[in-house]
Amino acid sequence: MEKRELTCIGCPMGCQITVELEGTEVVSVTGNTCGIGDKYARNEVTHPERTVTSTSIVLGGDKPRVSVKTASNIPKDKISDVMKAIDAAVMKAPVHIGDVVVKDVCGTGVDVVATRNVEVI
Repeated sequence: MEKRELTCIGCPMGCQITVELEGTEVVSVTGNTCGIGDKYARNEVTHPERTVTSTSIVLGGDKPRVSVKTASNIPKDKISDVMKAIDAAVMKAPVHIGDVVVKDVCGTGVDVVATRNVEVI
């Protein structure tokens, strides 16, 4: 039986969680103080995901870049490819919160969206 030690990032508590695995099956989760920790730990050892935040270039805007994020979590092993796609994205002002910057980024089914407004100069 394999044991993995994690620090939960599901809430501000930062619980130290122990996950016991038999092969790829989670046998037990201990150390969490809430249900979020249990869900986070099970997902983290079987299919880790993250929300990615960054910035993209804006042309003709009152700011040179706009903050962006993935609309939901993406597989952790796609982070590098997603960052490259975000870095390659260039938008023209105006940009509004929620505008899609990259649709279906890297085939994940998740869009990258703007998280700030950038107005035309």
